[in-house]
Amino acid sequence: MNPVPDIFRILPEVILTLTGVAVMLIDASLPPGWARRPLGWVAALGTTLALWASLWQLSLPVGTAFYSTVESSPFTVFFHVLVCGIVLVSLLLSLDTLPEDSHHQGEFYALIVFGAVGMCLLTAAVELLVVFIALEISSIATYILAGYRKETGRGPEAAIKYFLLGSFATAFLLYGVALIFGATGTTQIYEVARRAASAENHSLLLAALALMLVGILFKVSAAPFHVWTPDVYEGAPSPVVALMSTAPKAATFALLLRVTYEMLPSLRPIWLPLLWVVAVLSMTVGNLAALRQENVKRMLAYSSIAHAGYLLAAFAGLGSSGIAAASFYTAAYAAMNVGIFAVITVASGYEEKLPFVQDFRGLIYRSPLLGSLLIFFLVSLVGIPFTGGFFGKFYSFSAAVGGGAVWLAIIGLLNSGLAAAYYLRLALAAAQHPARNGDDAVVYTPQVGVAVGAALLLAVAATLVLGIVPNEVLRAAEAGAHTLQAPPVPAGSSLITNTLPPTP
Repeated sequence: MNPVPDIFRILPEVILTLTGVAVMLIDASLPPGWARRPLGWVAALGTTLALWASLWQLSLPVGTAFYSTVESSPFTVFFHVLVCGIVLVSLLLSLDTLPEDSHHQGEFYALIVFGAVGMCLLTAAVELLVVFIALEISSIATYILAGYRKETGRGPEAAIKYFLLGSFATAFLLYGVALIFGATGTTQIYEVARRAASAENHSLLLAALALMLVGILFKVSAAPFHVWTPDVYEGAPSPVVALMSTAPKAATFALLLRVTYEMLPSLRPIWLPLLWVVAVLSMTVGNLAALRQENVKRMLAYSSIAHAGYLLAAFAGLGSSGIAAASFYTAAYAAMNVGIFAVITVASGYEEKLPFVQDFRGLIYRSPLLGSLLIFFLVSLVGIPFTGGFFGKFYSFSAAVGGGAVWLAIIGLLNSGLAAAYYLRLALAAAQHPARNGDDAVVYTPQVGVAVGAALLLAVAATLVLGIVPNEVLRAAEAGAHTLQAPPVPAGSSLITNTLPPTP
């Protein structure tokens, strides 16, 4: 069998990189007074091509490239498609919500695409140093995007907090990588898995695991590493929050799956109880804090912390069932969360005229489409049947029960009931009759453009598909789970392109 060219293993990343460079070059060549909005369509086209390239990689045999540093497999394809889909929706959302006179629009679109390069590379990396580089590419882009609204004061505050705390978390991760190398003599994930079971310095491995978990759990905003989340979500533009609350988390959860199930499965008795504790803390702290919030973006920030806990519950599953459940929940959460932030972005406008829950009162009367979609996505976040949120929680808690963590599943169900209180509070406000003249209420009638309409349609379709016919996505998640548990690359294989054993 002819070896697969290395470049094919990273084709989506190459397309995204070329797209970002093209956007920057075109932006620099345009006169200052010209509109930059078409650059968003260029970015969206490049992202669509990257998504197609990701699906095309399914035709390749599972294997690694570039000296066993990156991999293409059903697992990487699943998360590549997820990340590219989220980025595409975020770009479409930004096209109609960024003001025409907003500063550095071309750089805004380019940063989103460059961030996607890091996220995709993070899911494909099987070398810890490449993991670090990919994480930095993704993080730097989101740090800058978080402070895009420089004129508000909260934008720079959000960016600085995110950058400082994110730098500390990255330092923990990098120190953990150094300890992994000290304990095993390698940073290649398959080689670490092979040597970890017989490593002489077991305490060094445990310290490395702890430090890496701190860095990873910060990126997914799991408690107790969540303190940055509400302030950053509140200060960043809503289209950016739609992106950063879903795509970087999806890529980082893919990394967490690699670290636990693929690199250090021998330490399962250690990392599993730790993730149980983090899951319970995230669910409980996130939901209790969200109950007290009047600001919609802060409420959804704490909600995202709780959902990180629901997803971590799937890690209690045995083998491929836990991996598949976590992957499916990541997709379901991304679809409904990017959808609700899209609705809030359009309903509030770029200036965020509707920051509080009561400001959404009567939305369904002012804009029946947006009001109905807001209620739909809130219902999905609750976990009502026929939505993606229902099957996401069902598979996650089922995996926990199958792994023997019955109490973890019970705590998750109780927290889901608790979360319904604040989700339904926002839904009730949107369904209430508009305030009479003279009442202290914000009156703002949003407009839905073509690009935003396409973004909302994609989010709704994904949420419905995952809630009504989830079998195809679940099969893709299971195929990725089997790939993730494939044996390490044999030591005598070619350094240029190693082909792993076929997927079961």
